[in-house]
Amino acid sequence: MHVLGVREAEADGDALESVVDRLVDRLAERGRVGVVRYDSTIADGRQTRESITLGGDVTYDLGVDGDWTASGTGLSVADALDSLASDCEYAVVTGVPTLQSPSIAVGTAAASESEADDTILAAVGGPGDLDLDTLVRDLEAAEPHETLESLVARVKRSPRADRAGAIATFTGRVRAKDSEDDARTQYLEFEKYEGVADERMAALEADLEARADVFDVELYHRTGIVEDGEDIVFVVVLAGHREEAFRTVEDGINRLKDEVPLFKKEVTVEDEFWVHERS
Repeated sequence: MHVLGVREAEADGDALESVVDRLVDRLAERGRVGVVRYDSTIADGRQTRESITLGGDVTYDLGVDGDWTASGTGLSVADALDSLASDCEYAVVTGVPTLQSPSIAVGTAAASESEADDTILAAVGGPGDLDLDTLVRDLEAAEPHETLESLVARVKRSPRADRAGAIATFTGRVRAKDSEDDARTQYLEFEKYEGVADERMAALEADLEARADVFDVELYHRTGIVEDGEDIVFVVVLAGHREEAFRTVEDGINRLKDEVPLFKKEVTVEDEFWVHERS
């Protein structure tokens, strides 16, 4: 699922909602759209690094008609996105100025905000300034938001799923400590070798899917900052039987680590370092 943030940059509410409406209408031509709205005016002051997981009120709805789905104080934007990822191709998020996803800025200060933040795809004064073709192209070129559930849902939709009797998965997460005396890891930061990493990942998926009794393989590795306790990497295998599913999951994660050029920076409470420089 591709996530697009809409940020207010001294925009009036009507302009912002008109931009959201145009975006949802256009994206809905290409797939199902979830809309997530965050209201920080009732936040309790407790916020994480991205200011999206605690406090405030979150509502999210599905589709161009805006059917209400859920609302609640303390409901996390991240949880809302995770809930939508299995069923939606796109999500539009409003009210989160620090969202670490591709975004557009709306309002009179949009241009200056765009200059200061490379995650902003476009700066517009209102809906009439939107270049929707370019925006959709750039959004779809960015890394999607995936969860284990969204990847499992995808392999279940495989045209060969009726021949499958097994789905095996692996989830890698940020480990706080290797041993009790270690300095606690606060977060890991991942960078990929642009272009090459994606090609290697696709080639690895194709190679694993060529095995007998394997019908579909999904590999996903997050980039950017991943905090203590969060998920990093997923391997999902759809196969005829459990034996080949388990073997392929193990081979998949081992080969991903060996063959896909990803670089990891570890930040602990005491130090920070790129792991490949210490290996």
